[in-house]
Parts: sequence; C-alpha cells; structure tokens
Amino acid sequence: MYEEVISAPIPVLISDEKVMLEVCGWSVAAGFASPAADHTRKRIDLNKHLIYNGDATHVFRVAGDSMTGIGIYEGDRLLIDRSIEPKHNSIVLAVLNSEFTVKRLYKRGGVVKLVAENPIYPTTVIKEADDFTVWGVVTFNLHKLL
Repeated sequence: MYEEVISAPIPVLISDEKVMLEVCGWSVAAGFASPAADHTRKRIDLNKHLIYNGDATHVFRVAGDSMTGIGIYEGDRLLIDRSIEPKHNSIVLAVLNSEFTVKRLYKRGGVVKLVAENPIYPTTVIKEADDFTVWGVVTFNLHKLL
C-alpha cells in the first residue's frame, strides 16, 4: 500500500458536449431484474446532474490508497468544485507545502487537520508554519466497476 503525492496534478478535460442517457422513472432494486427496464421515460444530461458550477469544476485522477475507507480508489476520477466553501468533514483536494492531496477536512476549535480514510495513514495537523490551502471540494467520485 502506498500513497503517491502529486506535486502538480493535471486535470482531465471536461467536454462541453452533452452526454445524454436514458433514465427510468423508478428505483432499481439490487435484487432481481425488472422486466420494465426496457420502458425508460426520458434522457438526462450527466453534466446537469454532476456539475454544479462548470467554470469551477475540474476532474482529477486519484493516485494512492489513503481514501479507500470511503470508496475512493487508485484510478478513480474525482469531480472537484473550486466554488464550494470547504466545511468541516468535507472531502477536499488540499495543497500542503506545495503537494496536492485528497483528504477529509477537519476544522474545529481553531484546529485544522487532514484526515486519511485508511488507518495506515496518519492524520496531518496543519501548523501555522505550513503553506496550506484547500484547492477545491470533492463533489463526486467516478469509480469504474469493470
């Protein structure tokens, strides 16, 4: 297990082209298949459902395993919105001493920490001498199943 630190992540370009998919009008059980699956109702644009602010949203590929405890794995793509105010417990892309990292943000009582979601990684307490900024807030994880 390792965590690769990226000094300058390269964003994945988001196409302006609409991506339209069929949407069913009912929930899908994780049990037996529904014979009504062929009767979809409408098409949706994934950009409208996944991106809140297109000008401030970027896609980054994950390197490392420090966030596997919440389902973020090596190779996943994260949608990161720079226009969202980071809050306590947000999953963020942070820059700490010129290195980018994805972690859970802890902000309570004047204490700021970056918390990994894998017990083999320590929590990082942000010190006054650290060069620290939150680059953006993670809004979605695009995890490939196949």
